[in-house]
Amino acid sequence: MFGMGFTELLLIAVVAIIFLGPDKLPQAMVEIARTIKKVKKVIATAKDSIEEELHLADIKDEALAYKNELAKASNEIKSINPINNIKQDLYDATVEKSVPKATQDTSKTVEEVTFKKKEKTPTEENN
Repeated sequence: MFGMGFTELLLIAVVAIIFLGPDKLPQAMVEIARTIKKVKKVIATAKDSIEEELHLADIKDEALAYKNELAKASNEIKSINPINNIKQDLYDATVEKSVPKATQDTSKTVEEVTFKKKEKTPTEENN
């Protein structure tokens, strides 16, 4: 007990008998035993509460990990949501209609209009 051997305990008992006397020694031993029981009880309670706190910390960490997993899964589900895909497709379609495509075929055949000089007929030349 507390790293004490039999000889140390015997020495303490002898000193206690000398100082307390044989009539007060039994009452002192009872009080010492009660005090030791109370100290053990307090230590056990403190140990239990520390273990409970450590266990609660583990539970909190585990709950936080589950919360993060649920948030990630929720974001993945939101990205798969077909309504959002439809909204994006509709938005893309309206943007395409309102903005002309730069890649439209502009190579339409342009008809060349030329004004050829009309040859004068012999009757027009005399006029």
